[in-house]
Amino acid sequence: MVGFGPADVPPSVAVKFVGAGAAGCVADLITFPLDTAKVRLQIQGEGMAPAAAGGGSALKYRGVFGTITTMVRTEGPRSLYGGLVAGLQRQMSFASVRIGLYDSVKQFYTKGSEHVGIGSRLLAGCTTGAMAVAFAQPTDVVKVRLQAQARCAGRAGRYCGTIDAYKTIAKEEGMRGLWKGTAPNIARNAIVNCTELVTYDFFKDTLLNSTPLTDNLPCHFLSAFSAGLCTTVTASPVDGVKTRYMNAALGQYSSVLNCAAAMMTKEGPLAFYKGFTPSFLRLGSWNVVMFVTYEQLKRAMMAANHNFTSTQ
Repeated sequence: MVGFGPADVPPSVAVKFVGAGAAGCVADLITFPLDTAKVRLQIQGEGMAPAAAGGGSALKYRGVFGTITTMVRTEGPRSLYGGLVAGLQRQMSFASVRIGLYDSVKQFYTKGSEHVGIGSRLLAGCTTGAMAVAFAQPTDVVKVRLQAQARCAGRAGRYCGTIDAYKTIAKEEGMRGLWKGTAPNIARNAIVNCTELVTYDFFKDTLLNSTPLTDNLPCHFLSAFSAGLCTTVTASPVDGVKTRYMNAALGQYSSVLNCAAAMMTKEGPLAFYKGFTPSFLRLGSWNVVMFVTYEQLKRAMMAANHNFTSTQ
């Protein structure tokens, strides 16, 4: 992102593209149970009466680790990784675009200028976030549906697997079903991408210019952790609506705004921050793993390319 010294060779767009997708997959493999717990907590309360949704005895999941424990006890450990295949497909198409192309789009908006303002960073984040949703929306819909379905003894799930989910959604809801929730997802990812990438970029730049830290692991860790916290605070409400709307049965909500209004009416404003703790644990840890892995992969690929070309 930032922080390369004058003697360093900037990584190519291809290196960033591949590195971002691979780093996103590594981060998903490690943090996926937290993401699944977040989805279960976000959809909890759908169809309940207001009193039950507000915290009555009908609640099945309580807290991050309570949700994980309940899922393991009632559905088995594999339930924590329901939708993982779609999640990895999502990262290879999603992270590659939104993170891998961020620097190139940022340079496009600044027209090659060395001075990069906050406006250019925000525009770049919005642009790559929207582009990524256009590519990855079907994988996101399938991931959420598979994470949300509960598999209990004697009861089959909504979908048998990843391919079956793609086919069933397309058959029952049409191709539009695979792009269900695109509007809130674009809104969510514009917020996430801007907050995540811009804060990482900003914190890393600040640490490199104002502290003794260099472009190494401690700097990457602090920048990524800060980005994860800021992103969770700003994106949780939109993320909650997006999850509910994507997981809803056909005709349950007439629109995204209707979904948000139903959440507010039936469950109150705190419904928009359901799953905040797993969201923070997931986004914080995801950002740390992803950005640290991304930085190392970029350097490893550039070193391998340099060694290859030098031997020719």
